[in-house]
Amino acid sequence: MGLFDKLKSKVKEAIEETKTSIRETVDNLRYDRLKEGLAKTREGLAEKIGVAARQGRKIDDALLDELEESLIMADVGADTTIQISDRLRDRVKAEGFKEASDLSRLLREEISALLKRSPSADNDRLFSIPEEKRPHVIMVVGVNGVGKTTTIGKLAYNYRNAGLKVLIGAADTFRAAANEQLEVWAERAGVEIIGQGQGADPAAVAFDTLQAAVSRGADVVIIDTAGRLHTKSNLMQELQKMSRVMKKIREHAPDEVFLVLDATTGQNAIQQAKEFTKAVEITGLVLTKLDGTAKGGVVIAIANELSMPVRYIGVGERIDDLQPFNVDEFAEALFAFEETEEVKEE
Repeated sequence: MGLFDKLKSKVKEAIEETKTSIRETVDNLRYDRLKEGLAKTREGLAEKIGVAARQGRKIDDALLDELEESLIMADVGADTTIQISDRLRDRVKAEGFKEASDLSRLLREEISALLKRSPSADNDRLFSIPEEKRPHVIMVVGVNGVGKTTTIGKLAYNYRNAGLKVLIGAADTFRAAANEQLEVWAERAGVEIIGQGQGADPAAVAFDTLQAAVSRGADVVIIDTAGRLHTKSNLMQELQKMSRVMKKIREHAPDEVFLVLDATTGQNAIQQAKEFTKAVEITGLVLTKLDGTAKGGVVIAIANELSMPVRYIGVGERIDDLQPFNVDEFAEALFAFEETEEVKEE
């Protein structure tokens, strides 16, 4: 190998090392934000398991019953809590665990295993899209107040950061000021937006947006929709019409339909998801406001009980606080009190 080739090889190695370092830094920052977002949920579990361990309690039926109560309080839900609890009891009996200090590891393993069996384990983590399906069309649905507009802005920001050209369609023409709010987020994300006035035909907005995306060479199209559920038949007809007109331009549109849910509503979010699936075929869920709730366990319940993957989670108000849902990182962050938090003795 000549001097030039050696120099070229060294430069290539340095570039790869820098890329690896940047990826690790970004991953660490993302995990730290996730850990912060789950703090309130984690506190409930830390209090129960941590105090029991520090008091030197043994694992018995009473302690496992208390742990069930903590999972219910975290909004893991009755069905999912029973599944986790039954697995814990079986393992304690079969593997001979006796100390309360073993419970956090056991619980983390069972929650992680449960999440890995759900559709949420196969999520894309890179905001990548198939080359042959560009522009990739995402419709975003959800009731008013769940964080739908902010989610669209954050999604657009993440896709743009991944090097993709994004176009937003402001098809929520039902709600006053919806377009103005979306315009603010589009500007923050650094992407273009297509819209019409209040009362315009949402399908016409969707059609114009996709047509503009094709002519401008956009990679991703994100379509906002009206945030109402009280007239499911009308909602269904509206969404179907939007889909039909877009198929005139791209046969595969829409590629995704994301339902945005507010994690602070706990079990109500599950009921909301069930109602929406009666009106439209959902391909993925987005859970917002995890940073403001002690009910973060609802993510576990949703991933386990619904046949739809949790695709993204919102862990803060910043534009970069929407993360792809990673089952391993979520389970790890939920039990991060082992290394980072002091538990007060009762």
